[in-house]
Amino acid sequence: MHLRLEPTALAGAYMRVRALSEALAATLEPEDQCIQSMPDASPTKWHLAHTSWFFETFVLAGPGYARYREGWDFLFNSYYQTVGSMHARAQRGLLSRPTVAEILAYRRAVDEQVLHSLPHMSAAKRGLVELGLHHEQQHQELILTDIKHALSLNPLAPAYRDAGPTTDSVAQLPALRWVEDPGGLVAIGRATDAAGFGFDNEGPRHKQWLEPFAVASRPVSCGEYLAFMADDGYARPQLWLSEGWDAVQREGWRAPAYWRAPGQANEPWRVFTLDGLQLLDPSAPVCHVSFYEADAYARWRGARLPREAEWEHIAQALEVDGNLLPNSAPELVSAPLHPVPTPEAPSADPSGLAQMFGDTWEWTASPYQAYPGYRPPEGAIGEYNGKFMCNQLVLRGGSCATPHDHVRASYRNFFHASTRWQFSGLRLAKDLNG
Repeated sequence: MHLRLEPTALAGAYMRVRALSEALAATLEPEDQCIQSMPDASPTKWHLAHTSWFFETFVLAGPGYARYREGWDFLFNSYYQTVGSMHARAQRGLLSRPTVAEILAYRRAVDEQVLHSLPHMSAAKRGLVELGLHHEQQHQELILTDIKHALSLNPLAPAYRDAGPTTDSVAQLPALRWVEDPGGLVAIGRATDAAGFGFDNEGPRHKQWLEPFAVASRPVSCGEYLAFMADDGYARPQLWLSEGWDAVQREGWRAPAYWRAPGQANEPWRVFTLDGLQLLDPSAPVCHVSFYEADAYARWRGARLPREAEWEHIAQALEVDGNLLPNSAPELVSAPLHPVPTPEAPSADPSGLAQMFGDTWEWTASPYQAYPGYRPPEGAIGEYNGKFMCNQLVLRGGSCATPHDHVRASYRNFFHASTRWQFSGLRLAKDLNG
């Protein structure tokens, strides 16, 4: 979504993004939209309300403006301390009221006022609308990942939707190749005057020195990860970071999240997806692994995870394309909503790299921290990214649940090392010197 903030184009993007959020929720019953399966997740209806709260708070509110409903600013604020207090995050699933219908009416009211005001807004205010749209796209991904986690806890393993797209038989997984880069002094990060949208944490653009390195031509597959498991990967402490080993023991991890072990030796593995329980596809990229699991697998392979500067450096020249969430509601029916197998010939791309964008977020070895020269924006918007730059790791590339026009090479996602409910996978890297 690369807009020039022209009111007509912005209005079109606004209606499209807002419609997609509601389309993602349309397959769910009201009962589905109320549940919260863990503190890190939120009910679907809360996402629909919070994204409207964002526009109401940062675009509409001002002198003479009356809030849509008394107290809703408390219910649907997420973490913006400078604009007021908020309901406890872990208790969002206890809010049976407002109802789904009331929240949808709230969205209509906010939409009407934003669209009415757009032609008269300043460029700065239109910039906040665009920020709000990208914020909503982040919550579109969370709608899918959060409801997937909730449905996975149901013993009946219900599907998010009635029927997803069917696939043909899987082709053979392409051999993994190493794509080498000489490194040197490279520029990464988003330039201040770059065209299109970018979050504040993507810049400023700056120089970093990279030693010669190589990255794998494709992500690690489920079949390759099964080999790690068969080699007692979860039982060998020498492969694990200390905190990772503690997590394995504490949580009882023996496979990626959502995998279902065979009942008998001759039965296949299954995996819970947004289309319900499916046979595990060994050719598809592995996903729903924590940073600890990604790091342990890389060690087992005698490799490592890429650093975020290496990832961005090799991705900057690539087209953003792949198995990403469609931008508009009518295209949802054909969206896989799950990683798909690597194409048979990734070398057809001049870079030799496959699936750099989409399918799974790729863990990097880099901590989420400020780039040199970074300054958070003034005011409440400065709470959006900067205050989370501690104790988290960077992921790159987007996933099958990331809106297509939301991701780019400079995009920095970030989660705690133990996170597994996101579509997170890995690509191997290695040093070429030493």
